Amino acid sequence: MKAAIVKHKTAYQGSERIFLGILVVLLLMFILPIFSTPASAGAVLAAPLCGDGSAPDYGLNYDLQQSHWTVGWENYASQQTVSQVDAVFDRLDAGSVAQTMILILPEEQVGNRVNCAVHFLRYMQLGLTSGPRKDDGFVFLIVVEPDAIDVHYGVGLGLPALTASDLTNLNRAAEAAYQPGHNMDQALLALAGGFDTLASGKYPPLVSPTPGTDPANQAQLPTTPLGILTMCGQLCFGLLFLLLLVFGGPFLARRGIYVNLGGFGYGGRGGSFGGGGSGRGGSGSGRSGRGN
Repeated sequence: MKAAIVKHKTAYQGSERIFLGILVVLLLMFILPIFSTPASAGAVLAAPLCGDGSAPDYGLNYDLQQSHWTVGWENYASQQTVSQVDAVFDRLDAGSVAQTMILILPEEQVGNRVNCAVHFLRYMQLGLTSGPRKDDGFVFLIVVEPDAIDVHYGVGLGLPALTASDLTNLNRAAEAAYQPGHNMDQALLALAGGFDTLASGKYPPLVSPTPGTDPANQAQLPTTPLGILTMCGQLCFGLLFLLLLVFGGPFLARRGIYVNLGGFGYGGRGGSFGGGGSGRGGSGSGRSGRGN
């Protein structure tokens, strides 16, 4: 009897150990994800500051198809000023002078400020890929501080004539325009206008309208369906008239009717019109085959 009790107790203790082991495993399955998930999620969400990333994306996630040459302006500048900057940079781009963008960021989002401008330039793939103005991309970085702005630049290898001293002067001019009223509109206009003058002076536009020509005054072929049909109809009518002259000429001549490029005549009964009789038609200046 005692042996049976000991055996039963041993079996109970074994099952108890198994239950405790299963319970420990289940607790570990629930506890480990709780401690590990925040750390891994934090590693994913903690993107590097602008200027601290590395290729190929440098830690940036901007849309490559921007609606304006200025990015990050919404909390700092007006739509009207951004559109004015667009007009200047559109002209520089059309003339193959430079593909230029301005990036505005608060200081807490920027690490290495010089690298930030260069990284944004590369990330946005600015600059022509071929031709005499290859790699003509340019970026101004405006770092917004509590009481001032700090302007930096990134320049493509295709713009070696833009010297550091000239560009630094542009940066300081924009910073001065921002003060004392913290007016970002004035800073943007100072940057765009100053860069337009500097870059266009160093690199004259490659594409420009031909002097003395106005596309609005030049004759153009019709491009609408109705215009094309009209032109085709005129060509067909001219071709039919030419065939009539070639193949119908002998028949008309037998009838006493002749047709030439100078006018129309009838040599039958009843006198003459046009080519004969009074002499009007065959004489004159010759400008139209008719008399004056």
